[in-house]
Amino acid sequence: MPTTAYRSFRKKTGYDLDTIQEAISLIKHGGLNPKPGAAFDTSNVQYVVPDIVVERTEDGDYTVRLVDDYIPEVYISRRWLERSKNKSISTQEREYLHRRIQSARWLVDAIQQRRATLEKVTKAIIQHQRAFLDQGPEHIVPLKMQQIADQVGVHVTTVSRAVDDKWVQTPRGVFSLKRFFGGGTTTASGEELAYERIKQKLTELIGNEDKSNPLSDEDLVQRMQTEGYPVARRTVTKYRKLLKIPSSRQRKQWVPPA
Repeated sequence: MPTTAYRSFRKKTGYDLDTIQEAISLIKHGGLNPKPGAAFDTSNVQYVVPDIVVERTEDGDYTVRLVDDYIPEVYISRRWLERSKNKSISTQEREYLHRRIQSARWLVDAIQQRRATLEKVTKAIIQHQRAFLDQGPEHIVPLKMQQIADQVGVHVTTVSRAVDDKWVQTPRGVFSLKRFFGGGTTTASGEELAYERIKQKLTELIGNEDKSNPLSDEDLVQRMQTEGYPVARRTVTKYRKLLKIPSSRQRKQWVPPA
């Protein structure tokens, strides 16, 4: 570093040259971390890039748009197409080019069909889960992949492959497409109730409980049934463990007397 710069630093900071040189060396060799708290975080944050965007229109409907701008366009070179039609080339070369062009066309068609299938499947999911988008995740309804397969006109394995590791951005947030599938039960009034809603209600009840006297699994069953969620005790225990919620004894907190 030029001497004039050192003199400028010394004049503005009041430090001697040795201190300034030490500080510059520290900066150069990465001694300063712009995210110092990251050293204490063992989790690995993964960012999700949505594959589909669902947007609400002014009339209250929803549109589906595939996000594939980052995927390079696949096309067949015009040069080789023209050469395959050249009558001056040998029969062997012509046959070779025809085979390769046919394979390339198959690949292009497969990619287009995959995009079309993903779009159709997403639109079908949105139709079934309209309440989810309109009112929130707590209004999700039971949905099987077979239902979507029947509606779209494909095999259920095609639906499974189409939604695998696919993420959709909605007005309610970013979700995995698999998030919209799941089983359920039927209430006494005949309403279809998704298991996901049962989990959300269970989390809500535990979140609002008196921590000095937390709800046991039996208490949770009674509360759930009172609010229209027909569940057995083993179901409550199963979902509580899936949600990594401790038992009532472990959740109990001592509250000092007023």
